[in-house]
Amino acid sequence: MTLTETRRRAPAAVVATELTKVYGEGDARVHALRGVTVSFETGAFTAIMGPSGSGKSTLMHCLAGLDAATSGTVHIGDVELTGLSDRQLTLLRRERIGFIFQAFNLLPTLTAEQNIRLPLDIASRQADEALFERVIDTVGLRERLSHRPAQLSGGQQQRVAVARALMSKPQVIFADEPTGNLDSRSGAEVLAFLRSSVRELGQTIVMVTHDPVAASYADRVVFLRDGELVTEVTAPTPQSVLDTLVRLEA
Repeated sequence: MTLTETRRRAPAAVVATELTKVYGEGDARVHALRGVTVSFETGAFTAIMGPSGSGKSTLMHCLAGLDAATSGTVHIGDVELTGLSDRQLTLLRRERIGFIFQAFNLLPTLTAEQNIRLPLDIASRQADEALFERVIDTVGLRERLSHRPAQLSGGQQQRVAVARALMSKPQVIFADEPTGNLDSRSGAEVLAFLRSSVRELGQTIVMVTHDPVAASYADRVVFLRDGELVTEVTAPTPQSVLDTLVRLEA
């Protein structure tokens, strides 16, 4: 059975149902999400886009258990996030979720290899050494493992962050503007590595981005406007993504 066939038969990695998020009260109430229902396929790369203020970052934060929804449900695999205690959410994020942030979030005193292994060390989990070797080759870091972050370029630092997220074998990786601090060449390298992790490792990735070029690396792009899911594009190109954004902002 091919990886694609396996992916099609697997249940969704993340499912949101009638997700609503309201901030503030009275006249200051803001409806960041308005009944969003969306699923993210296992072993696929999905981008979330929309105009400024559309709710894309709020959606990611609710999906990842970083923010509590006002109503509705979120499932990571067979686990419903709604109603979990803070401790249970912490364990869920540690065991099932990987994160890649715009700011890299590497510890400056640790080498690249130590940063990559850090989440497993914190969780007292044994590293899968075969996976480590494969991840290192996938992200092209073998010659940089002994370097500290200050000795690495921005693109290399983000590749360390990608490898760190992959090493815990999470059900899903959430990437929040992962190329926002990178030049176009470094950004393209990181996006190619993210896509490779989906194709070669079967990883599931959900990425928030404002960049049509970044979104074109995904298998699918879902679009929000005013807190609602309004459309999606499969097999995206930079132009098809840009055209959709222009229509949404019109």
